[in-house]
Amino acid sequence: MLLVTGANGQLGSELRLLLGDSAVYVDRDELDITDEIAVRAFFAEQEFDFVINCAAYTAVDKAEDDFEAADRINRLGPALLAKYGRCVIQVSTDYVFDGTTHLPYKEDDVANPTSVYGSTKLAGEKAVLADGETAVVIRTAWLYSSFGANFVKTMRRLGAERDSLGVIFDQIGTPTYAADLAAAIVAMLPQIKAGTKEIYHYSNEGVASWYDFAVAIMAESGLPCAVRPLETSEYPTKAARPAYSVLNKTKIRRDFGIVIPHWMDGLKRCIATLNEQA
Repeated sequence: MLLVTGANGQLGSELRLLLGDSAVYVDRDELDITDEIAVRAFFAEQEFDFVINCAAYTAVDKAEDDFEAADRINRLGPALLAKYGRCVIQVSTDYVFDGTTHLPYKEDDVANPTSVYGSTKLAGEKAVLADGETAVVIRTAWLYSSFGANFVKTMRRLGAERDSLGVIFDQIGTPTYAADLAAAIVAMLPQIKAGTKEIYHYSNEGVASWYDFAVAIMAESGLPCAVRPLETSEYPTKAARPAYSVLNKTKIRRDFGIVIPHWMDGLKRCIATLNEQA
């Protein structure tokens, strides 16, 4: 049996579609992963072969003034799941890197987060790898889905309301369709060996700026809204974002035989789903 935490978020919702009745799904209302008494009692009642932790504090700017909450959810929660669970798959982020390189980041490249969000997610990685009997960290980036709030849905809403808008062009990464990440995780599960402690990178293939991403969203959505490029300095935020956070996926392809779609392919499928829902 599988346990999916943070099950009402983007990735958790996509996993629910794929795993169906083969998993137990909990969000904060069903299990507070930062409460050790609750976590210990939960795992005493039922043993799970895998715990896929999708729970996270993802309000990047808010985290700068809310370290305690971000740390509890991003570090303490994963640590407790690793302490009481048999095998934990911890979903992490490209924000563990400072973005000062111009080559795609490999798993063993030095992590140097520049935000509270990134630093607490890195602490969560370390806790899971240190305390877990079997632990797999999957770093991903720029996640979006037909579920929840995300960049794609925001751009579609603004694109329908405005004639033009500005989007950052000097932050480079890779948009990742949560449905593709969910499919990759499901494909990995039967191949994970007991005692494994590894970090993997997964995003869709290809490279884009947020500007490129927004232009593609408007085009695929049939919206006439013009997108103009902005420099990061023109759109200041409380938390620093990595200027370059493309992830190297060689390791996950090699170890699990996963075929990774291009980000444009993922975007087309997501927008088709959103159009169907509309």
